Amino acid sequence: MLKKILRKWRSRLGLLMLAAVMAGPAVMVLIGSLMRREELRLSFGAVLPDGTGYAFLPLLPYYPTLANYRQLLLQTMEFYVMFWNSVLQTAGILLGQLAVGIPAAWAFAKWRARWKNGLFRVYVVLMMAPFQVLMVPEYLTLYRFRLIDTPYAVVLPAVFATLPVFILTRFFRAVPDELLEAARLDGASELSILAQTGIPLGKGGIGAVVILSFLEYWNGVEAPLAFLQNRVYWPVSLYLPSISEQEEGVALAASFLILIPAFLLFLAGRDWMEEGIANTGLKG
Repeated sequence: MLKKILRKWRSRLGLLMLAAVMAGPAVMVLIGSLMRREELRLSFGAVLPDGTGYAFLPLLPYYPTLANYRQLLLQTMEFYVMFWNSVLQTAGILLGQLAVGIPAAWAFAKWRARWKNGLFRVYVVLMMAPFQVLMVPEYLTLYRFRLIDTPYAVVLPAVFATLPVFILTRFFRAVPDELLEAARLDGASELSILAQTGIPLGKGGIGAVVILSFLEYWNGVEAPLAFLQNRVYWPVSLYLPSISEQEEGVALAASFLILIPAFLLFLAGRDWMEEGIANTGLKG
Protein backbone atom coordinates (compact mmCIF):
# COMPACT_ATOMS: atom_id res chain seq x y z
CA MET A 1 0.00 0.00 0.00
CA LEU A 2 2.80 2.39 0.95
CA LYS A 3 4.68 1.59 -2.26
CA LYS A 4 1.55 2.30 -4.28
CA ILE A 5 1.12 5.70 -2.60
CA LEU A 6 4.80 6.55 -3.10
CA ARG A 7 4.57 5.53 -6.77
CA LYS A 8 1.52 7.75 -7.25
CA TRP A 9 3.17 10.77 -5.64
CA ARG A 10 6.37 10.15 -7.60
CA SER A 11 4.43 10.22 -10.86
CA ARG A 12 2.57 13.35 -9.79
CA LEU A 13 5.83 15.05 -8.86
CA GLY A 14 7.31 14.12 -12.22
CA LEU A 15 4.30 15.54 -14.07
CA LEU A 16 4.46 18.69 -11.96
CA MET A 17 8.14 19.18 -12.78
CA LEU A 18 7.44 18.59 -16.48
CA ALA A 19 4.59 21.14 -16.39
CA ALA A 20 6.89 23.66 -14.67
CA VAL A 21 9.53 23.21 -17.37
CA MET A 22 6.98 23.63 -20.17
CA ALA A 23 5.39 26.69 -18.54
CA GLY A 24 8.79 28.23 -17.77
CA PRO A 25 9.12 30.34 -20.96
CA ALA A 26 5.61 31.81 -20.57
CA VAL A 27 6.29 32.64 -16.92
CA MET A 28 9.60 34.25 -17.88
CA VAL A 29 7.85 36.39 -20.50
CA LEU A 30 5.21 37.49 -17.96
CA ILE A 31 7.78 38.39 -15.32
CA GLY A 32 9.92 40.26 -17.85
CA SER A 33 6.92 42.21 -19.15
CA LEU A 34 6.37 43.61 -15.63
CA MET A 35 9.95 44.90 -15.29
CA ARG A 36 11.29 48.36 -15.93
CA ARG A 37 13.88 48.77 -18.64
CA GLU A 38 16.72 49.19 -16.12
CA GLU A 39 15.76 45.97 -14.32
CA LEU A 40 15.46 44.12 -17.61
CA ARG A 41 18.94 45.26 -18.56
CA LEU A 42 20.22 44.09 -15.19
CA SER A 43 18.58 40.65 -15.47
CA PHE A 44 18.95 39.89 -19.19
CA GLY A 45 21.72 42.24 -20.22
CA ALA A 46 24.10 39.33 -20.74
CA VAL A 47 22.09 38.01 -23.71
CA LEU A 48 21.57 41.44 -25.29
CA PRO A 49 24.03 42.94 -27.80
CA ASP A 50 27.40 43.83 -26.16
CA GLY A 51 26.27 42.09 -22.96
CA THR A 52 28.61 40.25 -20.60
CA GLY A 53 28.24 37.99 -17.58
CA TYR A 54 25.22 35.77 -16.91
CA ALA A 55 21.50 36.30 -17.29
CA PHE A 56 19.18 35.51 -14.39
CA LEU A 57 15.44 35.64 -13.75
CA PRO A 58 14.07 36.80 -10.39
CA LEU A 59 10.95 35.07 -9.06
CA LEU A 60 9.18 38.44 -9.01
CA PRO A 61 10.14 41.88 -10.33
CA TYR A 62 11.70 44.08 -7.69
CA TYR A 63 9.58 47.03 -8.79
CA PRO A 64 6.59 45.71 -10.81
CA THR A 65 5.17 48.09 -13.38
CA LEU A 66 2.51 48.09 -16.10
CA ALA A 67 4.34 50.73 -18.11
CA ASN A 68 5.16 48.27 -20.89
CA TYR A 69 1.50 47.31 -21.28
CA ARG A 70 0.42 50.98 -21.21
CA GLN A 71 2.89 51.84 -23.93
CA LEU A 72 1.81 48.87 -26.03
CA LEU A 73 -1.96 49.24 -25.62
CA LEU A 74 -2.29 53.03 -25.43
CA GLN A 75 0.55 54.35 -27.57
CA THR A 76 1.07 51.68 -30.25
CA MET A 77 -1.86 51.60 -32.65
CA GLU A 78 0.09 49.41 -35.07
CA PHE A 79 -0.26 46.53 -32.60
CA TYR A 80 -4.07 46.67 -32.86
CA VAL A 81 -3.93 46.71 -36.66
CA MET A 82 -1.69 43.66 -36.79
CA PHE A 83 -3.69 41.86 -34.10
CA TRP A 84 -6.89 42.38 -36.09
CA ASN A 85 -5.11 41.22 -39.25
CA SER A 86 -4.19 37.99 -37.45
CA VAL A 87 -7.78 37.49 -36.31
CA LEU A 88 -9.18 37.94 -39.82
CA GLN A 89 -6.53 35.86 -41.56
CA THR A 90 -6.65 33.00 -39.05
CA ALA A 91 -10.46 32.94 -39.04
CA GLY A 92 -10.52 32.86 -42.84
CA ILE A 93 -8.01 30.00 -42.88
CA LEU A 94 -9.94 27.93 -40.33
CA LEU A 95 -13.31 28.41 -42.05
CA GLY A 96 -11.76 27.62 -45.42
CA GLN A 97 -10.00 24.50 -44.15
CA LEU A 98 -13.24 23.16 -42.69
CA ALA A 99 -15.20 23.97 -45.85
CA VAL A 100 -12.62 22.21 -48.04
CA GLY A 101 -11.24 19.58 -45.68
CA ILE A 102 -14.46 18.02 -44.38
CA PRO A 103 -15.92 17.08 -47.83
CA ALA A 104 -12.48 16.00 -49.11
CA ALA A 105 -11.82 13.81 -46.06
CA TRP A 106 -15.31 12.30 -46.30
CA ALA A 107 -14.70 11.41 -49.94
CA PHE A 108 -11.35 9.80 -49.12
CA ALA A 109 -12.84 7.85 -46.25
CA LYS A 110 -16.21 6.70 -47.59
CA TRP A 111 -16.48 7.04 -51.34
CA ARG A 112 -15.55 4.08 -53.54
CA ALA A 113 -13.13 5.09 -56.28
CA ARG A 114 -10.03 3.44 -57.73
CA TRP A 115 -8.02 6.65 -57.69
CA LYS A 116 -8.63 7.75 -54.12
CA ASN A 117 -5.87 5.70 -52.42
CA GLY A 118 -3.22 6.99 -54.79
CA LEU A 119 -4.40 10.56 -54.41
CA PHE A 120 -4.45 10.19 -50.65
CA ARG A 121 -0.82 9.04 -50.71
CA VAL A 122 0.02 12.19 -52.67
CA TYR A 123 -1.71 14.17 -49.91
CA VAL A 124 0.45 12.46 -47.29
CA VAL A 125 3.63 13.26 -49.24
CA LEU A 126 2.60 16.91 -49.56
CA MET A 127 1.89 17.01 -45.82
CA MET A 128 5.53 16.11 -45.12
CA ALA A 129 6.88 18.80 -47.46
CA PRO A 130 8.07 21.92 -45.57
CA PHE A 131 6.96 25.41 -46.53
CA GLN A 132 10.37 26.17 -48.08
CA VAL A 133 9.77 23.46 -50.71
CA LEU A 134 6.36 24.80 -51.71
CA MET A 135 7.15 28.50 -51.37
CA VAL A 136 8.34 29.11 -54.94
CA PRO A 137 5.41 27.41 -56.76
CA GLU A 138 2.96 29.06 -54.35
CA TYR A 139 4.56 32.47 -54.96
CA LEU A 140 4.46 32.04 -58.75
CA THR A 141 0.81 30.94 -58.62
CA LEU A 142 -0.21 33.84 -56.40
CA TYR A 143 1.76 36.27 -58.57
CA ARG A 144 0.00 34.98 -61.68
CA PHE A 145 -3.38 35.66 -60.07
CA ARG A 146 -2.18 39.05 -58.76
CA LEU A 147 -2.70 38.08 -55.12
CA ILE A 148 0.79 38.89 -53.83
CA ASP A 149 0.73 41.57 -51.13
CA THR A 150 -2.92 40.92 -50.29
CA PRO A 151 -4.38 38.98 -47.33
CA TYR A 152 -5.53 36.28 -49.77
CA ALA A 153 -1.88 35.38 -50.39
CA VAL A 154 -1.70 34.04 -46.81
CA VAL A 155 -5.24 32.65 -46.56
CA LEU A 156 -5.76 30.76 -49.84
CA PRO A 157 -2.68 28.45 -49.75
CA ALA A 158 -3.43 27.55 -46.12
CA VAL A 159 -7.07 26.74 -46.92
CA PHE A 160 -5.88 23.79 -49.04
CA ALA A 161 -3.42 22.48 -46.44
CA THR A 162 -3.15 18.69 -46.29
CA LEU A 163 -2.97 18.07 -42.53
CA PRO A 164 -6.70 18.75 -41.84
CA VAL A 165 -7.70 16.33 -44.61
CA PHE A 166 -5.35 13.68 -43.21
CA ILE A 167 -6.69 13.97 -39.65
CA LEU A 168 -10.35 14.07 -40.66
CA THR A 169 -9.95 11.11 -43.01
CA ARG A 170 -8.73 8.98 -40.12
CA PHE A 171 -11.79 9.99 -38.13
CA PHE A 172 -14.33 9.45 -40.87
CA ARG A 173 -12.96 5.98 -41.60
CA ALA A 174 -14.05 4.98 -38.09
CA VAL A 175 -17.71 5.79 -38.88
CA PRO A 176 -19.52 2.44 -39.37
CA ASP A 177 -20.47 1.76 -42.98
CA GLU A 178 -23.65 0.04 -41.80
CA LEU A 179 -24.87 3.34 -40.39
CA LEU A 180 -24.37 5.04 -43.74
CA GLU A 181 -26.12 2.24 -45.63
CA ALA A 182 -29.11 2.51 -43.32
CA ALA A 183 -29.27 6.26 -43.97
CA ARG A 184 -29.12 5.70 -47.73
CA LEU A 185 -31.95 3.18 -47.53
CA ASP A 186 -34.01 5.81 -45.74
CA GLY A 187 -33.51 8.09 -48.74
CA ALA A 188 -30.88 10.43 -47.25
CA SER A 189 -28.58 12.20 -49.70
CA GLU A 190 -24.79 12.08 -49.38
CA LEU A 191 -24.73 15.69 -48.23
CA SER A 192 -27.31 15.07 -45.51
CA ILE A 193 -25.44 11.94 -44.38
CA LEU A 194 -22.27 13.99 -44.04
CA ALA A 195 -24.07 16.79 -42.19
CA GLN A 196 -26.17 14.62 -39.87
CA THR A 197 -23.85 11.66 -39.33
CA GLY A 198 -20.27 12.35 -40.38
CA ILE A 199 -19.79 15.76 -38.80
CA PRO A 200 -21.36 14.89 -35.40
CA LEU A 201 -19.34 11.67 -35.14
CA GLY A 202 -16.16 13.42 -36.29
CA LYS A 203 -16.41 16.46 -34.03
CA GLY A 204 -13.34 15.33 -32.09
CA GLY A 205 -11.25 15.43 -35.25
CA ILE A 206 -12.76 18.75 -36.29
CA GLY A 207 -11.90 20.21 -32.89
CA ALA A 208 -8.33 18.90 -33.16
CA VAL A 209 -7.99 20.42 -36.64
CA VAL A 210 -9.25 23.82 -35.44
CA ILE A 211 -6.82 23.93 -32.50
CA LEU A 212 -3.78 22.67 -34.40
CA SER A 213 -4.42 24.98 -37.35
CA PHE A 214 -5.01 27.96 -35.10
CA LEU A 215 -1.72 27.41 -33.28
CA GLU A 216 0.13 27.02 -36.58
CA TYR A 217 -1.27 30.03 -38.42
CA TRP A 218 -1.68 32.38 -35.46
CA ASN A 219 2.08 32.12 -34.95
CA GLY A 220 2.95 31.82 -38.66
CA VAL A 221 5.89 33.90 -39.89
CA GLU A 222 7.20 32.37 -43.13
CA ALA A 223 4.15 32.88 -45.37
CA PRO A 224 3.45 36.50 -44.32
CA LEU A 225 7.13 37.38 -44.77
CA ALA A 226 7.24 35.77 -48.21
CA PHE A 227 3.92 37.03 -49.60
CA LEU A 228 3.26 40.36 -47.83
CA GLN A 229 5.41 43.44 -48.32
CA ASN A 230 2.91 46.06 -47.14
CA ARG A 231 2.90 46.36 -43.34
CA VAL A 232 -0.79 47.20 -43.45
CA TYR A 233 -1.52 43.50 -43.99
CA TRP A 234 1.06 42.08 -41.59
CA PRO A 235 -0.22 39.75 -38.83
CA VAL A 236 0.74 40.22 -35.21
CA SER A 237 3.37 37.47 -35.47
CA LEU A 238 5.46 39.93 -37.52
CA TYR A 239 5.09 42.71 -34.97
CA LEU A 240 7.77 41.40 -32.60
CA PRO A 241 10.65 41.45 -35.14
CA SER A 242 9.79 45.07 -35.91
CA ILE A 243 10.29 46.23 -32.30
CA SER A 244 13.57 48.03 -31.66
CA GLU A 245 16.20 46.74 -29.20
CA GLN A 246 15.42 49.63 -26.86
CA GLU A 247 11.88 48.33 -26.25
CA GLU A 248 12.56 44.93 -24.68
CA GLY A 249 9.74 45.35 -22.15
CA VAL A 250 7.20 46.20 -24.86
CA ALA A 251 8.31 43.14 -26.83
CA LEU A 252 7.77 40.89 -23.81
CA ALA A 253 4.36 42.46 -23.12
CA ALA A 254 3.32 41.89 -26.74
CA SER A 255 4.59 38.30 -26.60
CA PHE A 256 2.48 37.57 -23.52
CA LEU A 257 -0.67 39.11 -25.00
CA ILE A 258 -0.19 37.10 -28.21
CA LEU A 259 -0.06 33.91 -26.12
CA ILE A 260 -3.45 34.53 -24.49
CA PRO A 261 -5.78 33.67 -27.45
CA ALA A 262 -3.96 30.39 -28.11
CA PHE A 263 -4.02 29.50 -24.42
CA LEU A 264 -7.75 30.22 -24.07
CA LEU A 265 -8.58 28.23 -27.20
CA PHE A 266 -6.54 25.29 -25.94
CA LEU A 267 -8.35 25.35 -22.60
CA ALA A 268 -11.74 25.54 -24.30
CA GLY A 269 -11.00 22.68 -26.70
CA ARG A 270 -8.75 20.54 -24.55
CA ASP A 271 -11.19 17.62 -24.42
CA TRP A 272 -11.67 17.68 -28.19
CA MET A 273 -7.90 17.87 -28.64
CA GLU A 274 -7.29 14.82 -26.45
CA GLU A 275 -10.06 12.88 -28.18
CA GLY A 276 -8.72 13.84 -31.59
CA ILE A 277 -5.15 12.76 -30.82
CA ALA A 278 -6.29 9.50 -29.21
CA ASN A 279 -8.66 8.53 -32.01
CA THR A 280 -6.20 9.46 -34.73
CA GLY A 281 -3.66 7.13 -33.19
CA LEU A 282 -5.99 4.22 -32.45
CA LYS A 283 -8.36 4.12 -35.40
CA GLY A 284 -8.06 4.00 -39.15
